[in-house]
Amino acid sequence: MKGIKKSLTEEYLYLDFSHQKEGCIFPLHTSVTLFLLSYCDCTVFKVFLVLPGESTGISLLKNVPSEGVEIQIISRQELPPIVQSCCLPAVVERPDNFCRAGLAVVLRHIIQKSYETDPSKKEILELLGFKKTCLKACAEVSQWTRLCELTVPLAVENFLKESFDQPPTIPAAILELEKKLSEPVRVHNDDKLRRQKLKQQKAAGVGPSLAKEKTKSKGHRQETSEEGDSSSASLELKVAFSKLTIHKEPASANREPSYVRKAKASDLPPLDHVFAEGLYFTLADIVLLPCIHHFLVIICRKLSGKLVEFPLLAAWYQRIQEVPRVQTAASQCGIQFISLPALQTTSSQQPPNLDEAPSAEEQNDPSFIGGPRPTMTKLMEKGIEVMFSPHPCPTWTLDWDTLPAAVSPKEGKMSSDRALRKQQQLNNLVYMVTNQAKPGDRIVDFCSGGGHVGIVLAHVLPSCQVILIENKELSLIRAKKRSDELGLSNIWFIQANMEYFTGMFNIGEHMILCRFADQTAVQLPPQRRLIGKQCMCLVDLDRARAAEEHGFSVQVISMEPESCSPKNNMIVGVPI
Repeated sequence: MKGIKKSLTEEYLYLDFSHQKEGCIFPLHTSVTLFLLSYCDCTVFKVFLVLPGESTGISLLKNVPSEGVEIQIISRQELPPIVQSCCLPAVVERPDNFCRAGLAVVLRHIIQKSYETDPSKKEILELLGFKKTCLKACAEVSQWTRLCELTVPLAVENFLKESFDQPPTIPAAILELEKKLSEPVRVHNDDKLRRQKLKQQKAAGVGPSLAKEKTKSKGHRQETSEEGDSSSASLELKVAFSKLTIHKEPASANREPSYVRKAKASDLPPLDHVFAEGLYFTLADIVLLPCIHHFLVIICRKLSGKLVEFPLLAAWYQRIQEVPRVQTAASQCGIQFISLPALQTTSSQQPPNLDEAPSAEEQNDPSFIGGPRPTMTKLMEKGIEVMFSPHPCPTWTLDWDTLPAAVSPKEGKMSSDRALRKQQQLNNLVYMVTNQAKPGDRIVDFCSGGGHVGIVLAHVLPSCQVILIENKELSLIRAKKRSDELGLSNIWFIQANMEYFTGMFNIGEHMILCRFADQTAVQLPPQRRLIGKQCMCLVDLDRARAAEEHGFSVQVISMEPESCSPKNNMIVGVPI
């Protein structure tokens, strides 16, 4: 029975528009977003296509999914101020002080909003994958998110611009994606499924050695859900498509054969990719589809001999068309699927370049062998040592007793000891900022978390604009709730990776510490903590020098008391 649709506040979705080719809108981030809107049948958002410059007339705009979706054309100058500081795509909630920016963040929000609007669409929520973490990790820390969100779309856009007068270079991102699809799949019920696959292979008369050879060779030919053994499709395809069609396979009433139960994990056959992340259709497939479609169109038209290099991508491209609603959504977005020729490769042929990526061992920097001491010694030999400036006012403190309760970190879910240390940290940061800030300044709290710094600054500096930037949605929502309780009107909230913030600012709070500089926790052995502190100081010294090269007068100061935080350095830069 259909769920009851919830009445939700309309939100505004802003998408870049650079050009249109064969019905598809570029940049590819925009095509991906429109495709997801169509796939989810989502009408919650009012959609704006944003043109560069001041022109708003597009006479050739075609094949934009408009059924139930209001789409307007605007210039960049017409964007709300908070969006003008962000890369698109971006979603804004009224009253224009909460923005989500960046492809992965926006797409995840569209999925969640579609489900909230109509809870009967459980298959939409499944796009977020196991534990709802698909593309949740930011591109700075997740190679997979970076590949899907940034590297592949940009590589394909650049590839489409080539003239092909010379033999083209296949984008490294495409080769990396092909390699990813060749890697064994890991899922939460991995062992159970691999044992089922072993049983299936035995029933088909495939021995362990032959099974491995079949697994190896399968990547070099086209495969659809109809392929596999003569009597049945592969286990992976059965599992994947049973979930898509919301049919569960009946549990086996009989005990598994002895050879299945007693098989060692190392002897079990690996699971093969059905979709980009593994067995199940997820948001990653949505992101990659418009990109790979355009890449394969060019390959088939101008470089058909190269298709043999991408058997797994070709198989994925054909398989994804079998997912319910994908064909319809693609057609509404101007994506006309192409038929790929059969690949006649053999198991002895290997796709080129797949093994060129250096292994993790090869990527290790030998200078880190034995920890940070060799590096620190070399720096000291070159006369590079840690230098601190004295704290200008170590006893200064906010009058916490007179501040509204929602300003204090004690309002958050933390122990009294931690809340005290957080207050001490804020004393240091607020003192430095308030001594630098001027009316009308824009202050950015990068990686703001729950907004402890930003909210205090917005309260004590009402003439300044404070911006909180944080990737974690729940942290930012908590911060907004506290801000609303205080009635603050000079604060913006942006859920995004830092690289998606492009706005100007006068003062920025930014804490990211590298590998050894992060080892300063109080529970660590004293000697290790001392080394961590020294590393942290060297990293901050490097940052200070970088700021000086860009016209700042910089000091590195320790917070008072130092016990208020293991990360107790402050870099204070003032424009010269």
